Amino acid sequence: MSAWIWSLLIFQFLLAGVTYQFLYRRRKLIDFHLGMNIAMVAGGGLALGTGVLLIYEFPVYYMEVTVVAALTGMLVGSLFGGIFDNQTLLTGYISGLMTGMMAPMIGAAASYSIPFAIMMELFVLCSFMMLFKATKSSRKT
Repeated sequence: MSAWIWSLLIFQFLLAGVTYQFLYRRRKLIDFHLGMNIAMVAGGGLALGTGVLLIYEFPVYYMEVTVVAALTGMLVGSLFGGIFDNQTLLTGYISGLMTGMMAPMIGAAASYSIPFAIMMELFVLCSFMMLFKATKSSRKT
C-alpha cells in the first residue's frame, strides 16, 4: 500500500507542476476572478489530496501530517495565486491553509478506505483538468 500512496502523491505534484507552467504562460489572459478560483482549487485540492494520503500512510502522526498538509496547501495556493496579484495570492494561501487543516481529519474519518482515496485522487485530477478547460476559454476584457 505504501508504494501506491507515494505514487499518487508524486502524480498530484507533477499534475500541479504541469498546470502551473500552463497557467503561467497564459496569465495575461486570465482575469482576477478566475485567478482567485484557480488559486483556491489548486491550494485546496492539493492540500486535500496530500492530507488524506499522508494520514493513510502515517496514521499515528496526526499533528505532523496536518502541518505538512497545511504547509503544502499554503505554498501551492500562494504560488498559483502569485501568478495574478497579491489579493489572489492571499486567497490561495488561506484556502490551502484551511483545507490542509481539515484534510487529515477527513482521511481519518474515512477509516483508511482505498475507494475513498481513489475518489479523492479523481477529485484532484478533475479539479486540475477543469482549470485547463476554464483557462482555455478565458479572455480577459
